[in-house]
Amino acid sequence: MRIIGITGGVGAGKSKILHFLAEEYQAVTRQLDEVAYDLQRPGFSCFQKIVEAFGETVLTTQGELDRQKIGQVIFENPKQREKIEQIVHPAVREWILQDIAEQEKLGTSLYVIEAALLIEANYSEICSEMWYINTDEQIRRERLKKTRRYSDDKITQIMSAQLSKEQYQQAVSVVIDNSGDFAMTKENIKCVL
Repeated sequence: MRIIGITGGVGAGKSKILHFLAEEYQAVTRQLDEVAYDLQRPGFSCFQKIVEAFGETVLTTQGELDRQKIGQVIFENPKQREKIEQIVHPAVREWILQDIAEQEKLGTSLYVIEAALLIEANYSEICSEMWYINTDEQIRRERLKKTRRYSDDKITQIMSAQLSKEQYQQAVSVVIDNSGDFAMTKENIKCVL
């Protein structure tokens, strides 16, 4: 099974590429943000650990995690961010490894993992190849303003917390340019595959 890790900065178009790979190549695709979200729901592995670490003040009145409160806590305190990452990242990695094993048994030929932090979380140990989705910063900014309604300040804040283009490129085996027409991006992907 070919396991591809897709990474890149916010607004690079990673989700669109995942959708294309699923549609065109029947790839099994996993977005680590979604996996992490699921594992933090009541009854799943991370939920109780987060409540024990942060207290019941991070719960909504419905008994679910209040993501806004948690976001505020970890944004204001890097040590709290580390605490939640030590709970969530190992659980996500364990889930992905189990899912890969299940997909191998099913005969899946192409498995794609997407996350902005693949490099930092050492997913190169799991993936047979790592792809960086390179998109001009101005295009990324325009996309984020249009699709997510982010302010310039928020975009700058997120981008400054991510790896630089050079750091991404040094850590991957494939660079996919997604700055132009998506038809060209598709052709680039077809050549790589």
